[in-house]
Amino acid sequence: MTTTITFTVQPGGQLRGEARVPGDKSMSHRSIMLGSIAEGVTHVTGFLEAEDALSTLQAFRDMGVKIEGPENGCVTIHGVGKHGLKTPQKDLYLGNSGTSMRLLGGLLAGQPFNTVLTGDKSLSGRPMKRVTAPLTTMGAVINTTDSGTAPLAITGQNGQLQGIDYVMPMASAQVKSCLLLAGMYAQGETSVTEPAPTRDHTERMLTGFGYPVTRNDNKISINANGKLTACDIDVPSDISSAAFFLVGASIASGSDVTLKHVGINPTRTGVIDILRLMGSSIDVINEREVGGEPVADLHIVAKPLQGIDIPEDLVPLAIDEFPVLFVAAACAEGRTRLTGAEELRVKESDRIQVMADGLVQLGVDATSTPDGMVINGGKTIGGGVVDSHGDHRIAMAFAIAGLRASAPIKILDCANVNTSFREFKDIATKLGLGLVSEESAVN
Repeated sequence: MTTTITFTVQPGGQLRGEARVPGDKSMSHRSIMLGSIAEGVTHVTGFLEAEDALSTLQAFRDMGVKIEGPENGCVTIHGVGKHGLKTPQKDLYLGNSGTSMRLLGGLLAGQPFNTVLTGDKSLSGRPMKRVTAPLTTMGAVINTTDSGTAPLAITGQNGQLQGIDYVMPMASAQVKSCLLLAGMYAQGETSVTEPAPTRDHTERMLTGFGYPVTRNDNKISINANGKLTACDIDVPSDISSAAFFLVGASIASGSDVTLKHVGINPTRTGVIDILRLMGSSIDVINEREVGGEPVADLHIVAKPLQGIDIPEDLVPLAIDEFPVLFVAAACAEGRTRLTGAEELRVKESDRIQVMADGLVQLGVDATSTPDGMVINGGKTIGGGVVDSHGDHRIAMAFAIAGLRASAPIKILDCANVNTSFREFKDIATKLGLGLVSEESAVN
């Protein structure tokens, strides 16, 4: 028996007040991975205590790493060194976390032991060839299903991987990070060339642990001649989680919200840039640096938005925020067009089609394209029932749409919100969203 969660959002209202959203998911994953193979004890604060990051934490416990916590966002990792991981006694189950699976694929390819990576139904349907293909070129031995999906059965190569010079066909931080982690166990140099900038948390955190990484324009290189030394990591609030309230406060008349301690890494701020191009009033205040990552408070007040053609160079910098940006586009006057975002079709769901279908269900003029969407906005969003298809970002995006709806919106299959943003309902209702969450058991 499993539990399903349904969101019901009352129409209208505004968001007002201050909030601090949970820690950055990308950095929480990487803090566990790198802290585990560092020498010494790493202390993490601001760790995201949601299911995806906890899946990574459990995987490293299963490989012999002593990890204390999390407790109030604090984790203590007793690193075993770069070559200290032990053979897990069972398959490593990674739940819904694509980041865990893709990055661990690289980290484990060069180990002296074999591993099997599994996940839930959603993760088991997501493509893994984008990482397994270049890893195979390095000499990795990874078996997948015939369609290139999980489970991944990895035969450890014990330092026999060969460095490669890989030009990524599509901008992807997960692919880049996977290959850099594999490069730590490969002979010679491993280089990854990006077609466009993607989030650089892996490179920044490797540097923070004292591991040498070089960057030459859009080419990042690493080799096996380094070690990681334990350090302290303060994880800032996740801008992908903040994005729901950036959009909500932008579209709901009378809104005035301040989001505290948000990570504003320049490879992650596409959502701010896109909303500002649409006319949103977002002030970045109290800028500072914490553990090598830029952090600030964000102040948002409601302003009318205008439709735009979203610049393609901003797409990789906002790839996870597009579900809620589609809601902003539905509320903006005129046409918004997104191109160059075909990666959205292979996330937890086909986010292009699922968002287009849901928006149309609510009366929005939205048309999906192979690599994006065209939305003619400015009209009233209606009420109705939409299916999130188990995708946490879809569920939260439609919850925010309720601020501009004319009737209640019911959102089905929302349990996976707990994988990334367990506190969403509490923060949203505290700021003023009329959201009710109902659990029910299904056989």
